[in-house]
Amino acid sequence: MSLLHLSFYSSFTLSCLGLAFHRTHLISALLCLESMMLSMYIALSIWPTETQTASTALTPILMLTFSACEAGIGLAMLVASTRTHGSDHLHNLNLLQC
Repeated sequence: MSLLHLSFYSSFTLSCLGLAFHRTHLISALLCLESMMLSMYIALSIWPTETQTASTALTPILMLTFSACEAGIGLAMLVASTRTHGSDHLHNLNLLQC
């Protein structure tokens, strides 16, 4: 395994662990999701150069688009929950009461 692969795997794993263990605020969960998407985007954009393919893949561009949409929806949810509940703590959000 090369150093490049190890760095992508470790960044994805660290962001998954951050999402699993630091779930007190909604903004921290959104940041962990964004770091996961960023590590996947970088890995997918470097993949065609490692395999020496002539054509570039459309997958990283689509992934970046979905990541931007996910970030916009997440920030809208953050603003809406802060306005209705007064904070962005995840323990205050109950799906049965919304």
